[in-house]
Amino acid sequence: MTEGLLVLWDIDHTLVETRGVGRELWATAFHEVTGVEMREQVSIDGLTEPVIVRETARLHGVRYSRKLFEEFARALGAAHLRHVTAMRERGRALPGALPLLAALADCRGVRQTVVTGNIRSAAEVKLAAFGLGRFLDLNVAAFGEDADERPGLVSRALERADVPPSRAVLLGDTRADVQGGLALGVRVIGVATGRTGVDDLTAAGASAAVADLVDTDGLLRLITA
Repeated sequence: MTEGLLVLWDIDHTLVETRGVGRELWATAFHEVTGVEMREQVSIDGLTEPVIVRETARLHGVRYSRKLFEEFARALGAAHLRHVTAMRERGRALPGALPLLAALADCRGVRQTVVTGNIRSAAEVKLAAFGLGRFLDLNVAAFGEDADERPGLVSRALERADVPPSRAVLLGDTRADVQGGLALGVRVIGVATGRTGVDDLTAAGASAAVADLVDTDGLLRLITA
């Protein structure tokens, strides 16, 4: 078994899906902060929260600033805390996510964390709602507050964990996840549980891609190879 390995997880559509709750809470926070009803939202696949806020604000004629993002982040985190029950009832951990995280947690020398475009408070609610947070070291995680682009998030997590890229593996469901890992020299495994298929994840440069997380034993071998 490989020792000294850092496993970096994306959250949305890799480990969990909120089935519309996340978008509803996002729209609530956007209206609270800007006074504008959200008519549309930019395509969020692989984007970090600051970029989603910036581009969605632009679509609504709202001037973006870092202060606006910080206010939005506070509102979004509070909304997630208020609606954690709805998150739990309507969303879910994706099939295989819980047993795979539990199995990796039992592997000697393996640490798991997240590299996500979510703000920290929202990410913590999602992970806790579906019983995943206890397997993850969030002290070395990277969240939407940490960088606007995926490579910056991966870099921050590696720095916090004090792990070289050669001792890390990233799992994510978008081309942006793949490209973010590769930019730092991290091995990437694509997980086709979002809107990007196995072939597209492989074409983006993933060293391997899987349809889902259901095959615990097979994924353990793949991740720790």
